[in-house]
Amino acid sequence: MTQDETGTEVIELDIRPVPPPKRHPMIFETFDGMEPGQAIRLINDHDPKPLHYTFMHEREGSFEWSSQESGPEKWVALIRKL
Repeated sequence: MTQDETGTEVIELDIRPVPPPKRHPMIFETFDGMEPGQAIRLINDHDPKPLHYTFMHEREGSFEWSSQESGPEKWVALIRKL
C-alpha cells in the first residue's frame, strides 16, 4: 500500500495477469475489505467501464471513481471508498 499526494492510502491492483473470470471478484473483495478513505489504483488491459457500471449498481453511494489513464494498452482508474 502506498499514499497518493493527498495522503490517501492506495492499494495498487494490477489485474492484467489475472484470468478474466477472477477479476471482478478480486476487485470487490479488495474494495469490501478497505476502510473508508482508502482507494484502489486499478490497472487493467481494457476500459473498465463495465466494472464502473457494476460498482454504480452494487455499491451505489459508497465510492468515487476517477479515470487516470485511458489506453490503448493500459487503463488506470482510482476507486476511493467513501
